[in-house]
Amino acid sequence: MAFKDPKYVGDPINAVKIFNEKETDELAVFDIDATSRGSEPNFRMIANLAVECRMPLCYGGGVKTVEQAKRIVGLGVEKVAISSAAVETPELISAAAQEIGGQSVVVVIDAKKDDRTGEYMAWTRNGTHPTGRPVIAFARQAEALGAGEIVVNSIDNDGRMKGYDMTLARAVRQAVRLPITVLGGAGSLADLGKLIGTCGVVGAAAGSLFVFKGVYRAVLINYPAPAQKEELFSAALG
Repeated sequence: MAFKDPKYVGDPINAVKIFNEKETDELAVFDIDATSRGSEPNFRMIANLAVECRMPLCYGGGVKTVEQAKRIVGLGVEKVAISSAAVETPELISAAAQEIGGQSVVVVIDAKKDDRTGEYMAWTRNGTHPTGRPVIAFARQAEALGAGEIVVNSIDNDGRMKGYDMTLARAVRQAVRLPITVLGGAGSLADLGKLIGTCGVVGAAAGSLFVFKGVYRAVLINYPAPAQKEELFSAALG
């Protein structure tokens, strides 16, 4: 949790097959250790995922150059996510948007609340490196540079399954006009509904919610049926 104590949940290709069967809206695969290891994207794995995946696919992890982004899209991936490189080399956002289209460039912001100031700050390298950049300022910069989407991930809530950080989600939603997706903390379908009810039409992403089941967090890939989603979002949006 909070990027710590990882738990093995199975082969990613098998997981993709199950999510296909469950008619998942979109799948995002993040290699969160790639930058820390100093390794480039695993193109063989990405190609295998893209071949198997029957839904829009987003990949992130170790992407540092436009050439890598182009290669990933060439393998059949719809969106390329950048995080650490977007902070360290902001011009990569605009360069990638020019080459593969802004709609395919996703900027991921890992956010942690500063206990002293109450301000949300961006962190990188698996939540270990403080950037000194306020999340809102970074989100606005990413939008100005041509990103097509922003994913904001609460490090504090990651894996805890206690609900999204609504204050963070609301602040980012109000700061930019781009599509945003919120990640970190979802523990029930009600949490997804609360997010939509609070922020309107945004992406409600989850990891643990869709791979764990019950109080003992047994591995069981799950996803709401179309009728469940329709009912949930209709209620949330009134």
